Amino acid sequence: MDQAILNSPHGRDVRFHAHPQTNFRLHEQVGPMVIGQGDGVCIVDLDGRRYLDGMAGLWCASLGFSDRRLADAAYAQMLKLPYQQTFAHRSSEPVIDLAEVLLAKAPVPMSKAMFQASGSEAVDTAIKLVWYYHAAIGKPQKRKIIGRQRAYHGTTIAAASLTGLPNMHNGYGLPLPGFLHVACPDTYRGKAEGETEQAYAERLAAELEALILAEGPETIGGFFAEPVMGTGGVVVPPEGYFAAVQRVLRKYDVLVIADEVICGFGRTGAYWGSQRFGLEPDMLTCAKGLSSAYFPISALLINDRVYQAVADFTARLGGFGHGYTYGGHPVGAAVALETLRIYDEIDVCGHVQATAPALQGGLRALGNHPLVGHVRGVGFMAAVEFVADKAARTPFAPELAVAQRVSDAVKERGVLLRALGPTLVFSPPLIARNEHMSEIVSAVAESLDQIHAQLS
Repeated sequence: MDQAILNSPHGRDVRFHAHPQTNFRLHEQVGPMVIGQGDGVCIVDLDGRRYLDGMAGLWCASLGFSDRRLADAAYAQMLKLPYQQTFAHRSSEPVIDLAEVLLAKAPVPMSKAMFQASGSEAVDTAIKLVWYYHAAIGKPQKRKIIGRQRAYHGTTIAAASLTGLPNMHNGYGLPLPGFLHVACPDTYRGKAEGETEQAYAERLAAELEALILAEGPETIGGFFAEPVMGTGGVVVPPEGYFAAVQRVLRKYDVLVIADEVICGFGRTGAYWGSQRFGLEPDMLTCAKGLSSAYFPISALLINDRVYQAVADFTARLGGFGHGYTYGGHPVGAAVALETLRIYDEIDVCGHVQATAPALQGGLRALGNHPLVGHVRGVGFMAAVEFVADKAARTPFAPELAVAQRVSDAVKERGVLLRALGPTLVFSPPLIARNEHMSEIVSAVAESLDQIHAQLS
């Protein structure tokens, strides 16, 4: 019996399950943490140990792990109509209703919603529509897509190419040609001494314009951005950033796509991150919180300018050669509709605005700790970045794995967080209350002292 089985709860045979974003050889040694059930903001492993999930799964279980209404919505729809496609003039009532609700809630006027099963698929669809739209208006050479360093947009081939994280490219021969990246808008590491946030934003916009001019404006089709970068370390853009960037993009007729897969549905304190940071996208992707992760579903919202050009092109070509078997799944749409109703009933944005200070303020109070270089975040998104030298902002040697050690120590105290490089990130369920935030902050504070003592 291999070590993973020996280390797995109750001796379960785990040899046949490969794990994404995981060191396979390390996993063979340590085995998995197997979760048996969920309750509110907490999950329980097979040994009965209870954890407050400070990451809401993967930024997604926004209503926690035991919402009966969502389970009932899925069950009722499965009994009525468990599946129907949206190809070739078909649809179902939940899909029609969900599209109407999403368009009504969009941060800027949108014309149509397209449905997929994941955020990566929504991003891939948006990439293809950038190409399709420009071909439709007689500019097929506008194919290059600009993303940002440290951005995360998914793991499918195109979405991973757009992503600006080296571990998503290494070994795969990615990014594909035609995917470009500009600097991450990280005020902690990118802003010069004495530079204002507005000046930093203008400098980043000038860098973007320089890239567009170097590549040729006639070749640039789209620019993708998360309002707040999630997996890249919860990077909050500097003041005036999106206003400056969009000014450049509109000048050169480059489509703007907001990736709201993490930020959407109240996580930043606004219903959309675009509203919080002044993004006015031509297209918008959403997933995760769309169904509180109770069913795989994503949506791409498209404005009328893009839709009309695309619709004309489909008529000329005889159809739209794109779609997914499970895109517009009626069960997913029913669950998403119920999720959006609950958000309205609990005033999710008001709750996040009222509760976020307990998380953000509690973490910022740890800023003077010897291990902490920077604390940042907005709403129910936060990050603590660790440094070996606070004055020089020198990171710890990677082999020390400081963020992972803090995460492990926090886990010992019954809280689950995620280490991403030198950073510990936070994304609690949107139903978390002040006492949950205090529990998270307390576990982190104790863990910082524990790891600092070990390093010393």
